[in-house]
Amino acid sequence: MKIPFLYSSLRRLQPSQSQVLIILAVFVGAATGLGAVGFVELVRYANSLFFGLTDQILTEGLGSIGFKWWLPLIPMVGGLLVGPIVYRFASEAKGHGVPEVMNAVARLGGIIRPRVAVAKTIASAICIGSGGSAGREGPIVQIGSAIGSTIGQVFRMSGGRVKILVGCGAAAGIASVFNAPIAGVIFSLEIILGDFAIKTFSPVILSSVVASVVSRSLLGDHPAFPVPDYSLVSAWEIPLYVVLGGLTGAFGMSFTRVLTWFEDFFDDLKVSPYFKPAMGGLLLGGLAIFYPQVLADGYETIKLTLDGELGLMLMVILIFAKLLATSLTLGSGNSGGIFAPALFMGAVVGGAFGVLVHQAFPTATASSGAYALVGMAGMLAATTHAPITALLIIFEMTSDYRIILPLMVTVVFAALVAGKLFPHSIYNIKLIRRGIDIRHGKDVNVLRSHEVHEIMDREFETIRLSTNLHDILGKIEHSNESYFVVMDNDDRIRGVLSFQDIRAILTQHSLDYLVIAGDLVNENTDVLAANDNLELAFKTFGLQDLRMIPVVEDKSEGGGKVIGVLRRDTLVDYYNRRLIDTLRN
Repeated sequence: MKIPFLYSSLRRLQPSQSQVLIILAVFVGAATGLGAVGFVELVRYANSLFFGLTDQILTEGLGSIGFKWWLPLIPMVGGLLVGPIVYRFASEAKGHGVPEVMNAVARLGGIIRPRVAVAKTIASAICIGSGGSAGREGPIVQIGSAIGSTIGQVFRMSGGRVKILVGCGAAAGIASVFNAPIAGVIFSLEIILGDFAIKTFSPVILSSVVASVVSRSLLGDHPAFPVPDYSLVSAWEIPLYVVLGGLTGAFGMSFTRVLTWFEDFFDDLKVSPYFKPAMGGLLLGGLAIFYPQVLADGYETIKLTLDGELGLMLMVILIFAKLLATSLTLGSGNSGGIFAPALFMGAVVGGAFGVLVHQAFPTATASSGAYALVGMAGMLAATTHAPITALLIIFEMTSDYRIILPLMVTVVFAALVAGKLFPHSIYNIKLIRRGIDIRHGKDVNVLRSHEVHEIMDREFETIRLSTNLHDILGKIEHSNESYFVVMDNDDRIRGVLSFQDIRAILTQHSLDYLVIAGDLVNENTDVLAANDNLELAFKTFGLQDLRMIPVVEDKSEGGGKVIGVLRRDTLVDYYNRRLIDTLRN
């Protein structure tokens, strides 16, 4: 598959690999922005096709009694259409999609089948358009990621660069759907790639910016949720926002657990997978008879909550109704995202809490809408375990900086409480149940089952603790090593010495015979034991950005005899080889 115009243009310009990556990131951003606009319009068309009403009428109340009791059939029909698309054409389109992108980045070299974009677009548009309780962001993240992966494959980019293009697509998706380019970048780096390096940062930013420009020019430049002028009324509100963080953390954990339970329930159900989404849709429709607000993404209900126009009892009911509705929709195999449901639940949790505290402290607190706004961020942080993304996305979606302090407090405590109650996010729990544990963009299960002694280097250079600076420089000059293990007279490790450690005194020749290795060595050096697993080694490298770690017989307090060294490059190469072997098997 070739694109002649692009190939001929790039050949004439003869750009570097980095420049090619930047150019392709721009194309990914533009394509994803157009795809997001098309997806939004397709959802609107599907909604009109299924209901013949606007989203606003749908969420505020459904006309006549006859239509009301016919309502359950609408999401059921949507599920009947989604089932064959998901289970026959592209299984990756099932559910909220982001875990599949994470898996592709961590384990598959960024490879995503092009058909996934088509399947996800159609299935999610049908699901949301027919009233499925799901959001648009998960689908467009997966669609954008598939676009990035496809472009990377077309241009035969390396696995590392394909992953970056996948991240570009994810960032562009969030940026275009929510009109939030900064949050899109952080979402991609924090959740999808787990990499904030400058080589990753630059193309992801460009892709997000281009996608925002495209979507804004076609859909308009306005915040997703216009809100009143909310701000921190008094310092006494800060403890209340801490409590709100705890509440949203607990509810976020509950959302993750309940959705997981429903996924297991429908997976174990002895029914053809083609019909499971329809079953979920039918049950959802039955719930919507009484609470139609739970249908689709619920944006209109969120706006009402932010304006303080929903009653306390209704908000409390909608917390649990939306949780159940979303779990039925996505747990049964329908296709959509979890951002919008999380924002919905966060809004009603915060709104209900705000009503109570404002009644108790009317002069010292803001109205319930302010707490609803902050609750959205808290719920998002609790479910995704990504507080920075949650903070920025609410800030950009509302274009209101005045509420930033409560936002910061709430997202931190929401993420802490959710992580304490349940260690997995709503994204990685789906992978954990498949035996895939992804952290920082790596599948650590591949490392966990192997030990340090399998790949450590038994040949390494040492320096005695008493060696003077003159002799150290001579050793460095005639060695290919950059790091040296420093030993005492009993052959026990005292630390690691690198060229970086002595750069500051290189020009002070008067110190050549006065300064010894003991004066320069970093004695707070991490060490590994031969039987430590490689997951621990990977974490140790990440903590201090080390390039080499000594391996000792005994990690006792007094040090140990060094039997080898483990190099970062060796570990990364070994991980990649094992990952390829795992995929082949």
